[in-house]
Amino acid sequence: MTEAAFDLIIRGGRVATGSDVFEADVGISGETITAIGRGLSGAKREIDARGKFVLPGGVDTHCHIEQLSAAGIVNADTFESATTSAAFGGTTSVISFAAQHVGMSLPQVLEDYHALARKGAVIDYAFHMIIADPTKETLERDLPTMIKQGHGSIKIFMTYDRLRMDDEQLLDILIAARDGGAMLCAHAENHGIISWMVKRLLARGYTDPKYHAVSHARISEAEAFNRLIGMAALVDQPIMIFHVSTAEGAKVIRQARGEGLKVFAETCPQYLFMTAQDLDKPGIEGAKWMCSPPQRGVADQEALWQALMLGDLQTVSSDHAPYRFDETGKLRAGPSPNFKQIANGLPGLELRLPLLFDAMVSKGKLGLEKFVEITATAPAKIYNLHPRKGSVAIGADADIAIWDPQRRVTVSDAMMHDLTGYTPFAGRELQGWPVTVLSRGRVILEDGKLSATPGSGRFLARSGGEAAKPTGRLVAEMNPELNFGAKLL
Repeated sequence: MTEAAFDLIIRGGRVATGSDVFEADVGISGETITAIGRGLSGAKREIDARGKFVLPGGVDTHCHIEQLSAAGIVNADTFESATTSAAFGGTTSVISFAAQHVGMSLPQVLEDYHALARKGAVIDYAFHMIIADPTKETLERDLPTMIKQGHGSIKIFMTYDRLRMDDEQLLDILIAARDGGAMLCAHAENHGIISWMVKRLLARGYTDPKYHAVSHARISEAEAFNRLIGMAALVDQPIMIFHVSTAEGAKVIRQARGEGLKVFAETCPQYLFMTAQDLDKPGIEGAKWMCSPPQRGVADQEALWQALMLGDLQTVSSDHAPYRFDETGKLRAGPSPNFKQIANGLPGLELRLPLLFDAMVSKGKLGLEKFVEITATAPAKIYNLHPRKGSVAIGADADIAIWDPQRRVTVSDAMMHDLTGYTPFAGRELQGWPVTVLSRGRVILEDGKLSATPGSGRFLARSGGEAAKPTGRLVAEMNPELNFGAKLL
């Protein structure tokens, strides 16, 4: 009896990569894609993908999962519920956060988050390290060790009272990232502008959720981008700017990249498909739409799509930050909080890909190859998960989502698999949906049912990789040939 050549063949689908679309069979052996061609034979099992798209599983590189906030609130999801919702949306890898707060030991923080993920994750995962307490011990002892252990990216905040870094602290962290070969990711908004606006609005009685959008004046984004980029250029450290929301912010990034700086940037569905008007709801209802930075205007949406087309923005993440609309989340301060007292964040892990597929593929905006690039291939490359993740390619992990491009779905709160209890995208009709999902060769989602067991996801250890390598171009003040011989890097 001849032994089967493959464990699984996905038969006759339209395979898409970041550059090509073609009809082929995909052969899988164990956890790995081992053949792509036509007429493959000899498998223990086949999946008929004729009339469907065979795409790499999504890579969502900005997800807050089972995370403690600086205000002491744990968001709504566990690793099991969040990664389950990811799988239902066609995502097979996530990068979540291990959040240090003031007084916390970074190794202990990572150990705690790893324990939660090992217990619950049904897909593969990695961590960004949030640094909120950049002590000498954290920067000189703990951070280098954690990077070597496979945590190749750091996140900092330039706003929020309990999280923000001042300029000197930020420079210290940029140097630590550079020395360790890690990517530095940032939530970049001008804290002083936001704080001033919040106080002024509240003092005049403007307390409804919609005024959250006003408080984050758009100049706060572009100003912080410029400041962050300038400091990163000073020490020659690549950066990733999270959740770009304004046309002005996109313009700053385009200019920096045009000057040869290694600046990467993402946006999110809430900035592509919503505006600030979505917060203008009766009573406190608008709290469900509150996130930071806030949604902006139609002109900003157009600018962000343009930036994606041009490559100024390379990825679209969910920034999944789920808080229930009750006393455990959005209404922790009571039933009638002012906008400053409401937790910022939206659920989005499950709908990131369907929203983008509907716009980019079904409605023809940017196309299928670009959809694959910004949702899977580019994030995998930037965060050094490629070539294992992010593409349908021989030798890659068999992380695959099979999409029915004709399936129409009307989004509802009840159909979501996270624990938020609502989705801000309810009522939208989308065309195109993932119907079968594989993680490392395992069929984990089929016929609307999840078969993966909690804890079956694996940690993805990684260095900062190519994207995090300095350019080697030093500004005059850091160049010993031009600064009278001072060695500052």
